[in-house]
Amino acid sequence: MLTTTSPPVTPPAEPASARRPPGARWAAGLAGAVLLLLATVVLSLGVGAKPLPVGQVWDGLFHSDSAAYTLVREMRLPRTLLGLLAGTALGLGGAVMQSLTRNPLADPGLLGINAGAAAAVVSAISFLGVTSFTGFVWFAFAGAGAVAMLLYAVGGGRAATPARLALAGSALNAALFSYVNAVQLLDTASLDRMRFWTVGSLASAQGYTVVRVAPFVLVGLVAALLLARPLNAMAMGEDAARGLGADPGRVRIAAVVTVTLLCGAATAACGPIIFVGLMVPHLVRALTGPDLRRLIPYCAVLSPALMLAADVLGRVVVRPSELQVGVVMVVAGGPVFLYFVRRPRRSLS
Repeated sequence: MLTTTSPPVTPPAEPASARRPPGARWAAGLAGAVLLLLATVVLSLGVGAKPLPVGQVWDGLFHSDSAAYTLVREMRLPRTLLGLLAGTALGLGGAVMQSLTRNPLADPGLLGINAGAAAAVVSAISFLGVTSFTGFVWFAFAGAGAVAMLLYAVGGGRAATPARLALAGSALNAALFSYVNAVQLLDTASLDRMRFWTVGSLASAQGYTVVRVAPFVLVGLVAALLLARPLNAMAMGEDAARGLGADPGRVRIAAVVTVTLLCGAATAACGPIIFVGLMVPHLVRALTGPDLRRLIPYCAVLSPALMLAADVLGRVVVRPSELQVGVVMVVAGGPVFLYFVRRPRRSLS
């Protein structure tokens, strides 16, 4: 009796991306995010009321005798650099706040942190005559820090739920922006100085503003990176965090200070801008998971890319006029926020 043997079955080959170790995939994705950021930088330097090709952008950056030097080097470059810094600050602030509160809807703009900074700066402009960024930034820190502590208390402290924090933040936002509008209506001289700032704008960026805001954002970036491991530990509960060497009380204080530093600096420089800190951490978490050691570098790259893309879009949709970046972010971020509210809540741990 003859027996037949079937040929061995060869399993299908796995794609190269599946064989790649997780660390390599993370690094490759981060490299792609950096390329996306570089593309938005080029667009920010070249797109506007007067579009410029890449060659003229290059000449405007590095040759003082170029016809595009004033437009590129003195106007668009500070605007682009400020967008990079402010986007990084708001994205990192949102990532740290979401991890600290265990609230997927936490955003410095939606929960009133930016509004607190804005209210303090508007008060300084109207009542104290402050006109410089050096003066703005300290009032912004004070306002953001005060609202962060008030939100934590009103939201229920350690027992706060996402819904309660969102409601408390919405109430604080409404009250503080009502105050800002009232101050502007009562002080017409201040209104001219504040009207573009209060909607969130990069249009008035100057080189000295970039130089002064950069140290605060860099310190906040380093602080966020250092907080990644302790916040990861706290995601497993306070007892587990203590067992891993983290002090929950100190971690909370450091996280609040970091969010205040980042959001206060960004708000002082370009006004209150919302949704950056909500959208980017959510999108990144789908790629990296909840580990902040992997999530924060992505946020530091993709948040400024989103900010610059929104700014470029605002320049072209109503050309030769332009929409402020804060308006574009509200229009783009509103539907995203509603989607996050309606979908089932997923754990951040």
